[in-house]
Amino acid sequence: MSAPVLHVIACAHGTHDAAGRDVIDGLRADLAALLAAEGPGAQVHEAYVDVQSPSLDEVVAALPPGEPAVIVPLLLSLGHHVHHDIHHAAAARPGTIAAAPLAGAGDDVEPRLVTVLAERVARAVPAGEAATSDVILAAAGTRAADGQAQVHALAGALARATGLPVTAAFGAAATPRVPDAVSRVRAAGRRAVVAAHLLAPGYFHDRLGEAGADAVTDPLLPHPLVARIALDRLRSALAEAPRGAAGGR
Repeated sequence: MSAPVLHVIACAHGTHDAAGRDVIDGLRADLAALLAAEGPGAQVHEAYVDVQSPSLDEVVAALPPGEPAVIVPLLLSLGHHVHHDIHHAAAARPGTIAAAPLAGAGDDVEPRLVTVLAERVARAVPAGEAATSDVILAAAGTRAADGQAQVHALAGALARATGLPVTAAFGAAATPRVPDAVSRVRAAGRRAVVAAHLLAPGYFHDRLGEAGADAVTDPLLPHPLVARIALDRLRSALAEAPRGAAGGR
């Protein structure tokens, strides 16, 4: 008897921005390709927690009963969508578990995110301007204390990787806000470089361009490391799941 299909729900936030939709679709396709290279048995589904359809709840409800499923958040950090939307959807269907977001679920900094961010910063800070540049790591924002802590920890890791001063700031829901952080850097006579801790173009990245910085980096996507992080989050969720909660591969 063949093993049941493993349903992988690659769940993103959702955006009205066409370019943002394209890169998220590309991330989902990259994850599907990595899974296919490991062998048959996984089916990747598209889902969103906001703005776009199909909604996560709709996708979970439509899955065949009795077949295992893993929700893989195509989201960077812990926050309301992870703590509430994704975990509620997983709890609503037997045999469904939730993986951690791309930054992980604990205090450890994901080194591959640091690598991608450092690459983006290097493009925005010419060698001759490094001595006068400060970096502002700009996240979308969350009221969740653990999500904010992840961004601050990542800022520290990015500072160590680049050798530049790095502070964390947020687009909404938490402080300091990005424009305020930029103003403080500029008031000190320093060059303000905003490092976008965002997966894709869209509303929040557009707002970064209005914050008055000297430079704003591109979002993290497209980048092959991001799909590999998502795959590892999937693997970890399967390895840590209680017996019978989701099928292995």
